[in-house]
Amino acid sequence: MPLEPYPRGAVWWARGRVEYNGAPITEYYRCSTGASEEQGAWDWCRKEEQSAIRIHLLGEDPEEKTITFADAVLKYDAKPKEAAYLVPITLEIGSIPIQDISPKLVRELGPKLYPNCSTDTWTRQVVTPVRAVLNNINDSESGIAFRVRGYTQKEKVAQDNKRKSTGRKKYPPGSWEWLLKFREHASPRLGALALLMFVTGARISQAVSMHPHKHINKAKGMICIPGAKGHGDRWLRVPEEILSELTALPEVYPRNWKRKPENLRLFGYADRGGPRKLWNKACEDAGIEQIPFHPAGRHGFGQEMNVRERVDEKAAGAFGGWSDLNLMRNTYTHAEDAEIKINQALRRGLLKAERKTRLKLRKEL
Repeated sequence: MPLEPYPRGAVWWARGRVEYNGAPITEYYRCSTGASEEQGAWDWCRKEEQSAIRIHLLGEDPEEKTITFADAVLKYDAKPKEAAYLVPITLEIGSIPIQDISPKLVRELGPKLYPNCSTDTWTRQVVTPVRAVLNNINDSESGIAFRVRGYTQKEKVAQDNKRKSTGRKKYPPGSWEWLLKFREHASPRLGALALLMFVTGARISQAVSMHPHKHINKAKGMICIPGAKGHGDRWLRVPEEILSELTALPEVYPRNWKRKPENLRLFGYADRGGPRKLWNKACEDAGIEQIPFHPAGRHGFGQEMNVRERVDEKAAGAFGGWSDLNLMRNTYTHAEDAEIKINQALRRGLLKAERKTRLKLRKEL
């Protein structure tokens, strides 16, 4: 059992083992914390866990070596993009002991390292990688996860005003109308790719990694969206006409890839950037707005299910691969035809009020 306090007379004791990734890394504790109150005992347990985890990861007594942020970075298996973000951060705070790194310090790194960027960039390139590095040391299962409050709307507006920009262009979510026009001017393979993303909420990286045999089960009428963002694969049942379109695509190897069975790709692209030029050309030829992959696909699915068709949000979240319904609601749904809808609602309300007033006057007469 994890380390936890319990009362014993006037003093709180601790029992259990310190665990890391679900496995015990210490002998069983049964000792006094020296605390007379429960909160003090919990603090003792957390400190003891942190010390034991440091020894387990670094192989030495934390009293003999202070773990700096640079030490923590070396223990973190960063992806290439994350590693690039961590370089300037480590140059700035690499020598600071991790116990001295506060959420306030992390938030202040954003404007210091990227003074002309948005708060979204600060979050993506500073807050998120720092939090990941520290939580790799202070494992979240130990109860000592490092958390950082995000930038407020006030901070966002102030930074946007300062740099005279509201950030990257906001694109409308995809729709059936947009998709059908796009498909009229796209190749069958590109049109199928756009359709798949719109009807499943798949990301472009997931779609282009699909294998024609591993990720399609024609007998069961199902397709598999490869896992991403910490989620596993999603097997989904789709309409027969969509499945038929996908299975009719000829087998293709990405350009310059070895021609062996495992290298086949359903859409024939090596990576997420592969279809970009043809995608933009299809938009231009169709005379429609150039909506990028993510807004056209995943945002389009969220908008279609949650706003236009009003599907049960739990069903939409499960099918589209959102474990956090708040994220789906807040990020993947958009105000659409707001002025028209509001004015129509106001007009309806006015007419109802006028009818009620006329009926009341008639009764009084």
